Amino acid sequence: MTLSPTLDGPHWVRCASCSMLLYRKRLRRHLDVCPECGGHHRLDADERIRQLTDPGSFTPLAGSVAQVDPVGFVDSLPYPQRLAEARARTGLAEAVLCGTARIGGYPLALAVMDFRFLGGSLGSAVGELITRTAEHALARRLPLLLVTASGGARMQEGTLSLMQMATVSQAIAALREAGLLTVSLVTDPTYGGVAASFATNTDLVVAERGARMGFAGPRVIRQTIRQALPEGFQTAEFLLRHGQVDMVVDRRSLRRRLQPLLAAATARRTEPPVARKDAPEPPVARKDAPEPPAARTDAPEPPVAGEQGWTGERVLITDPGRCPEPDAWRNVQTARDVERPTTLDYLATAFDGFVELHGDRLGADCPAIVAGLARLGERHLVVVGHQKGHHTKDLLARNFGMSTPAGYRKAQRVMALAVRLGLPVVTLIDTPGAYPGVEAERNGQAAAIADCILTMTSLPTPVVAVVTGEGGSGGALALAVADRVLMLQNAVYSVISPEGCAAILWNDPTGTPRAARALRITAPDLLRLRVADAIVPEPALGAQGDPLGAADLLRRALVESLTPLLGVPPETLVRQRRQRFRRYGAATRPAPVPAMPVGSR
Repeated sequence: MTLSPTLDGPHWVRCASCSMLLYRKRLRRHLDVCPECGGHHRLDADERIRQLTDPGSFTPLAGSVAQVDPVGFVDSLPYPQRLAEARARTGLAEAVLCGTARIGGYPLALAVMDFRFLGGSLGSAVGELITRTAEHALARRLPLLLVTASGGARMQEGTLSLMQMATVSQAIAALREAGLLTVSLVTDPTYGGVAASFATNTDLVVAERGARMGFAGPRVIRQTIRQALPEGFQTAEFLLRHGQVDMVVDRRSLRRRLQPLLAAATARRTEPPVARKDAPEPPVARKDAPEPPAARTDAPEPPVAGEQGWTGERVLITDPGRCPEPDAWRNVQTARDVERPTTLDYLATAFDGFVELHGDRLGADCPAIVAGLARLGERHLVVVGHQKGHHTKDLLARNFGMSTPAGYRKAQRVMALAVRLGLPVVTLIDTPGAYPGVEAERNGQAAAIADCILTMTSLPTPVVAVVTGEGGSGGALALAVADRVLMLQNAVYSVISPEGCAAILWNDPTGTPRAARALRITAPDLLRLRVADAIVPEPALGAQGDPLGAADLLRRALVESLTPLLGVPPETLVRQRRQRFRRYGAATRPAPVPAMPVGSR
């Protein structure tokens, strides 16, 4: 909710909720909550930190962020100029303020997003800053508080902005593994890639009264599937009723409600363990016990993923110069061709002995995702993939490959089975995006995607993801956090559809081909950006013209990618996978921008 300006000068504002004329100083005394109707007005990051933390306790995160323009994006202005304008308007270096502070005397690390800066969008610098804050919390063993206010991933940075969902999620995974508390405070508005990652995959999710959160926004749902939205849809109270947040808290009570959470997190580090009265005595070492075997000094080092193990004929293309430069919009149309092989087609032709497994074990089975056990020759593995169809009846039955929460939960269930059985995982990605429906939002679409991303960052088994057609936004990334990411030659992978980008930036459907080119979504583009590791060539007629030839190339590419990963120790796989996604931040990019003052605190 925002304040409405009035003609009565800077001392008066009109509440956008009840239209009451309010004295600004009175509104600030009530923490920008309308004293007449209780409407919560939006806060900038500076004011949020001032209200939440103990006076004088906030210390900004040291260091600077890098100015990035990874795809050379231009709408009506070049992206660097957009950034410069946002910095001048807000006084911020980026859309988040990060540091350490105390709440009620309890120390914590926190990152507070600011919607004024390009809609609080998640780009490489924002992802880098939040990740650094999480890493600082891990090093200092502090709880982490993330205050979200965002429209989602920043389309001007293309697919690299999408990667930040995984980058921040794996930093949260490291904190959870270390037994450190993570809390998200959801404020208005929180949507898209932020909702489907670190806003919902923390230990606790607290929603401020008046906040709205979802994966797809109301306008997207109305325009895409033309569903009527129920009253109160995606509000904090709606989220609480449907089990998606732990509590809804009035802003004036936030400090009081956060303190016991931080106290519980701190108690584990400061209180001595309570000895059980019935605890058995520790075993006494036998004097005649044999010495443990000495570690071998000549044992070979574990293989580094991707460096060993493959001696056959290579199929994969790792040099983008070996691929002809495609027209991006033509590639989008090719990737969407209904004659292209689906996941089930590839399972029947590129794999052996597929056995499908159904259900999320919570009451639903989404047909837009298929999962099960299969083989590549004698190698057993698990396969999970989006499923579209070739005809209208199939497409409708499979929801055009757009998964509901049940699909992502089924994927997690089958991936967990792969870990227990010691099997590698292959994912096949072909989706316009996650399903943007009322029922999907009611059942926690954002949290289901976030949990799937979080799960994949920690899978102690080899994972290879292949974009076979469309790789649409967070719905694709949910199956693409992998050790190796491959793209078929005519596939595309994007933070947003070209149509959506054109509608948002130019409100002009004729701008769709221009948007496709600006987003850098083709396989050679993604290989240059290092989002994809390699390209799987397609037959001369494309996968849609020669599906058996495409299946043979895919099978050979998978064997080539999986073989070097099979001998890598699980802990090394997880570490290297996390290092892979960590590189998508702004840390290693040129042209550092000095951190700007964060106001008087």
